[in-house]
Amino acid sequence: MIYRRFPAFVLMAWLGCSAAFAVLPDEVLADKVLEARARTISKDLRCLVCQNQSIDDSNAPLAKDLRIIVRERLTAGDSDAQIFDYVVARYGDYVLLQPPLQSDTLLLWGGPFLILAFSLGLVALYLRKQQVPEDLSEVEDD
Repeated sequence: MIYRRFPAFVLMAWLGCSAAFAVLPDEVLADKVLEARARTISKDLRCLVCQNQSIDDSNAPLAKDLRIIVRERLTAGDSDAQIFDYVVARYGDYVLLQPPLQSDTLLLWGGPFLILAFSLGLVALYLRKQQVPEDLSEVEDD
C-alpha cells in the first residue's frame, strides 16, 4: 500500500524543496523579456549568504535584495554587462558563480588540476614501492 503512494511522496518532497519558488511574485517584472533577462542574470550571481547557491535559487533576504537590484537596473535600461559590473563593484568577484580567469584566481582555476597531479604522483609512488622483484632468487636469499 505504501508503494502506491511513494511516487506522490517523492513529487511532493521535490516540489517542497524546489528552488523555483525563491523568486516571489512581487519581484516578477511585468515585461516578460526583462523578467527572462533578470532570471538569466540571477542564475549567474552567487548568494553571499548561502553555500554555492545562485540568488535565483536562494530564499535568503540578501538574495532577494540582489534580485530586486538586478530588476531595478534592468528597468533603468542597463545592459547585462553593466549589471554584472555594478554587482561586482559592490561585492567583488566572489559574487560571480563563474569567476573570471585572472592572476588572483589562478589558484582557484588551477587548484583541482594541481590536486589531481599530486594525487596521481602519490599513487605512482605507492605502486612503484609495491613492485614485485623481477628475480625471485633475491627474495629467497634473505
